[in-house]
Amino acid sequence: MINKVVSSADEAVADLFDGASLAVGGFGLVGVPNVLIQAIFRKGNRELRVVSNNCGVDGGGLGILLEAGRIAHVTASYIGTNKEFERQYLEGLIELELTPQGTLAEKLRSGGAGIPAFFTPAGVGTWVESGELPTRFDSSGGVIKYGAPRERREFNGKQFILEETITTDFSLVRAYKADTQGNCIFRKSARNFNPNAGMAGRITIVEAEEIVEAGTLDPENIHLPGIYVKRVVALTAEESAIKGIEQLTVRKRG
Repeated sequence: MINKVVSSADEAVADLFDGASLAVGGFGLVGVPNVLIQAIFRKGNRELRVVSNNCGVDGGGLGILLEAGRIAHVTASYIGTNKEFERQYLEGLIELELTPQGTLAEKLRSGGAGIPAFFTPAGVGTWVESGELPTRFDSSGGVIKYGAPRERREFNGKQFILEETITTDFSLVRAYKADTQGNCIFRKSARNFNPNAGMAGRITIVEAEEIVEAGTLDPENIHLPGIYVKRVVALTAEESAIKGIEQLTVRKRG
């Protein structure tokens, strides 16, 4: 059996290159592979092409690479409250493909399953279909590039548009538990984009809060099979404990 555990996050991303495409798990601050992102930041890679639900938050997650000017292109479904993401997009510093959230998840899953494209009703009759969503602005706010229009077809009396799937050079994933062969389990809401992102990468790297021996995990509970995973990094107790809250809402004391 192949032991896929490597000694550090820096070793795990040692072959990542400038201009690489990355599928990154997480949603907001939940299930984000922060330790691997920090390792890429230390390594200094630039012109990265990122596929993720969102591009982190100001000062956190992928936002660290964004603020450092390391990201050239983002495929995402959500800008959110990341002001730096918004600024760079509107000032023409990065290219952005906005994609419906469910479509993005399926693009990653289907890409990992070897499916080149699929039809979906999401986006029919919108700028997603017509290709009128701006993907790049110039420094004065003028649109210099738009998205690609989608083919439309009818199935059983309903309209659908064609979406091409996504595969990437690397995938970064955060797991609750993994075994030495890379089989992964995600806990609660961290099971968001992580399984699909993990399927899409040619080289998938997992940071795991706990690593167990192969054969320990119940096969019925595996969320990402080890066949998709190339490397696994063990997190320290301190690294595992860092779990931010994006929006904190509490009641006023009575």
